[in-house]
Amino acid sequence: MATVDYFERKLDDKRRLTIPPELRDKFASGAVVTRGFKNYLHLYPKDVWENLVEPKLAGDILDEGIADLNVRFRMGKIEQSPDGKQGRITLEQHLLDYAGIDRDVIAVGVGPYWRLQAPDTV
Repeated sequence: MATVDYFERKLDDKRRLTIPPELRDKFASGAVVTRGFKNYLHLYPKDVWENLVEPKLAGDILDEGIADLNVRFRMGKIEQSPDGKQGRITLEQHLLDYAGIDRDVIAVGVGPYWRLQAPDTV
């Protein structure tokens, strides 16, 4: 199977993003969408979120850097399963506003997750 490190999509009228067929197996456990480090979004397969991100966010309770990461990634975080055959997930309007995404979305693979951003921010 081909590796997909980049894809472009248009959101439909219901703010749904279609995951490429080549990637749908990675999202079989679900998808997590969060704010990114800057004005873009992160799209994680749910198992990547649970196994790689959550342990990092559970660091030292008194570490302000860890607290800041928790606020950033948990504020507006959504979890959902892609719909059946079409592999779509719905992106919440507040996340789209945060990332400046109107309808066109560019997704770039960053290791085990994808960065979602507006084309004019690349």
